[in-house]
Amino acid sequence: MGHSFRHLRLVLKHRHRVIANASHLGICFQSLRHDLTKFSRSEFRVSASYYVGDHSPVYEERLRNHYFSTVCQHHTKRNKHHWEYWTDFFAGRIIVKSMPWNWAMEYVADMLSASYCYHPESFKRETPLTYFRHYKDAYIMTERTKEFIEWCLVQYAESEWKGLKKKATKAKYAEIASRTPEIEVRETLRPFGDLPTLKPDI
Repeated sequence: MGHSFRHLRLVLKHRHRVIANASHLGICFQSLRHDLTKFSRSEFRVSASYYVGDHSPVYEERLRNHYFSTVCQHHTKRNKHHWEYWTDFFAGRIIVKSMPWNWAMEYVADMLSASYCYHPESFKRETPLTYFRHYKDAYIMTERTKEFIEWCLVQYAESEWKGLKKKATKAKYAEIASRTPEIEVRETLRPFGDLPTLKPDI
């Protein structure tokens, strides 16, 4: 628990920035509950023990625990702004539901904040978009969710908050929803590169 204070400081910094981002996106009230489970005993104690400062403690937990994260299991199924919340398993298949507009917007606010908080010195408006495009094929999201989130990140990269007014994002979401299914069924997973090499326990 030697890193408890530094972990707490980072979580609070991240939450405050999410709330600030959300105020631009029209979901400020919703965002007041953002990541509250990080303060729970199940998440805080473990995350603090894996604190490194420049990336998520969940990633560290995976590297040191044969890729399995107890924090991720607890967190993503209790917070609707994570794509994992919208996945289910049935009869050997993965059932994927599109994220509703408001939770997709919180996902965007979350991405923008995390990208800044972990690397404030190198953050640029296009940083979250570059990150999302690099990893999106590994995310089990519907095409509706992926297309909408990428569109939002493009708007931010090009003009910050100007293209992300509530009316504009709702209209774009409705347009994408009109031509994409709400639920997709995945029978197979596409491998996405190699798993990172496990680090020896310290």
